[in-house]
Amino acid sequence: MTYREKLRVGLLSATIFTGTTLAMPALAQEAAAVSEDGDAIVVTGTRRATTIMDTPINISALGAEELKRQRVDDVRDLADFTPGLTISDTGPRSTGTIIMRGLSASDTDSNGGTYDDALGIYLGEVPLYYDFKLLDIARVETLLGPQGTLYGLGTLAGAIRYIPNRPNVDAFESEAHGRLYTKSHATDLGYQVDGMINIPLVRDHIAFRSSTGYYYDPGFIDAPLLINEPGVSNPQPNGTSRPTGDAYYANLHKAEDLNFEKTFTTRNQLLLQTTEDLKVIFTYAFQRTKSDGAQSNSAGILGTGRYESATRYKEPVNRRAHLASMEIDANIADIADLVSTTAYTNVRSRSRGDNTDLLLDLDYDYELFPNFSSWNETDNRRKQFNQEIRLVSTHGGPFSWVLGGFYNEQKLHSDYAEHTPGLSAFDPDYYGDPAANPEDLEYVSYVKSKITEKAIFGEGTFRVTPEWQVTGGARYFKYTSQIEGALVLPLLGDPLSPYDLDPAGGRAKQDGWVWKFNTSYNITPDVMIYGTYSKGYRIGGPNRVAPCPNPVPADQQNACALPNEVQFGPDKTKNAEIGIRTQLFDRKLTFNFNVYHIKWEGIQVDSATFYGVTGITVNGGSAKSQGFETSFQFKPVPNLSIQGTYSYTDAKLTEDVDGIVTIRTIPNYYGPYRSRANPNLPPKFTQLDALDGDRLPGSAKNSGSLGATYTMPMTDGDLSFNWTATYRGNVVSRLGWDRAYGDKIPGYVMHRATIAYENDKFGVSLFANNIFDKYAVVSVGQDRSRIGVNDGVAVRYYRQTVATPRVVGVEARIKY
Repeated sequence: MTYREKLRVGLLSATIFTGTTLAMPALAQEAAAVSEDGDAIVVTGTRRATTIMDTPINISALGAEELKRQRVDDVRDLADFTPGLTISDTGPRSTGTIIMRGLSASDTDSNGGTYDDALGIYLGEVPLYYDFKLLDIARVETLLGPQGTLYGLGTLAGAIRYIPNRPNVDAFESEAHGRLYTKSHATDLGYQVDGMINIPLVRDHIAFRSSTGYYYDPGFIDAPLLINEPGVSNPQPNGTSRPTGDAYYANLHKAEDLNFEKTFTTRNQLLLQTTEDLKVIFTYAFQRTKSDGAQSNSAGILGTGRYESATRYKEPVNRRAHLASMEIDANIADIADLVSTTAYTNVRSRSRGDNTDLLLDLDYDYELFPNFSSWNETDNRRKQFNQEIRLVSTHGGPFSWVLGGFYNEQKLHSDYAEHTPGLSAFDPDYYGDPAANPEDLEYVSYVKSKITEKAIFGEGTFRVTPEWQVTGGARYFKYTSQIEGALVLPLLGDPLSPYDLDPAGGRAKQDGWVWKFNTSYNITPDVMIYGTYSKGYRIGGPNRVAPCPNPVPADQQNACALPNEVQFGPDKTKNAEIGIRTQLFDRKLTFNFNVYHIKWEGIQVDSATFYGVTGITVNGGSAKSQGFETSFQFKPVPNLSIQGTYSYTDAKLTEDVDGIVTIRTIPNYYGPYRSRANPNLPPKFTQLDALDGDRLPGSAKNSGSLGATYTMPMTDGDLSFNWTATYRGNVVSRLGWDRAYGDKIPGYVMHRATIAYENDKFGVSLFANNIFDKYAVVSVGQDRSRIGVNDGVAVRYYRQTVATPRVVGVEARIKY
């Protein structure tokens, strides 16, 4: 029997006979997406090929057809179809904010993050640290709960795996795809073009596969208050009213659709194999994204509207990533598969932002310069090297096992500068000779950090009876974290470059164990119950703030980290979960349900430095998250499929945390504050306690989706109709939101629909997202205590990130 025939039989048996797992090489597993009956998606989240029905952990999967039907382009689109996941789409400047099962205690953000370290994201076997587009993907698997005994990346909350289509050594393949659409509140048309080609260079032995695409997504956020000439133009010519008339045109101008996205992406794979027992895949991926602004408005400041930002400057970002990897899969005497993954990632992000409000808030009388404004620039470079080696048993019998080792080295280099155009020329006696500081640098810093992590992990499964299995696993980890950096204040006479100073720094290290216990029992071939008790962790690391000089100069502006603020430690979770999977009524109904309880200790949470109130991460307090998740698919007739998901997440603190929430002492007040000259005045900022019972921010307590797809044959293909509604419940923006001037962001429902015709060679579809053009706020930046007027200047700190408005378009796909 050939390997391909064995694969067909194995997948069919995994669908029919519960409890059967299929031991095959890992790269072959990834290619196996759908069983022979076309219904059961085969997943490899347990490092073995099983149907979801036979997988005894909480896992959900989206197959290639559903990814295409719902136009899931990247990780930001996954939450609508994954119970327990909340993702706030903050636009192309970042990945977005990803929260699994409520495990986040930090304030929401209008810009999102570059990646989320509470969960692991994989491309095949390669850890990802960038939001690569989901081109040529066989399926996406989401594993909820810690996975540190199966995966190299230690995970606090869970893991997401993108399973790519692998090179085919048997046949030439190609595919082209295009999308054209309009977007409400946008001026331009949006489009996407991408293609795939697979070339068997040496039949049965060598193949090359490449997927490349370009995305232009038009923006819909306008900026009507951009400064004409920094340092010369008045940013607020009509006081605290919206500028109009000659005063407006003399000083300001408007730019439209600044939150556009221009992304080029490519992934290239070269497969070398002697036989099915020895495979090597080389992968090179590259992606670059450009945008000119955030996907946020200014909540009515200076009369701005729902899709308008009051920023004084364009806020461009240029993000790019290189990924190179080598994956080796070798069968060792039919005893075990050896899987080795070596990967290198190089990510760089350069951005600019409006810095004016931050500097005015320092109360150094910058506003005495009538045309004062400021902008900052950030250049972040991250280099990541990973090595993972894993053995997966293939010898058969009642006992199976996984054993692996992991090495991870991350180097981060961050340069930061703040510019105050025209300030030194305005008052050279105080701010120095403009010729000596031609860029009007006000604050410049750099930070270098290095984190090294090592781990060994593994788990074993014993099948007590054909229906009952028991799994136990453990992981030992150890990491070290180093940081150094320096800062200068050129306006006050410091050198222009922080590299001219001796750096300050710090070092930390930690090690520990995590473990897992899992069991499942097949009551009938169509009913399985399972339970898991596991421990998750997330390593600590350095804060990206330059360490303070020692001693810290008195009566001088500083934004720096004290020794106890330079590093933060790890946090840990203990997770208990039970669930059931069923197939009823001759498999017309598939139903999954689980309940979970998580204890979270040593929480990593956003806070601020003592000097400069600059954002850092600290550890503090404990919390719990409990709830349930469910999904179903119902096929009352062969041509109609109804599917839905729902999750309930109750995440909150379980103890008080002193002084962790920063607000203005007198909200929206920018008058005199306590100083050495005025010791009886109130301090500028107050740090409130977070309290036992405070809801954790950023995640929806209730979320779900409901959709229906009707398919009918037409000529030599199928005509399908799909309608899907998604719901995200309300989200709180910060701990103690109701007393800390945060927001309870309202929930919303979105609708999308598709009409598509497809056969083996081509497909065409009409689609619409956010059909009713729902306006929705998805996250906020800063808090409402920082709204107001600062010495006559309307403060523009507060921002609201908004959902993408209605999109209507057409797409076509052709295959060869």
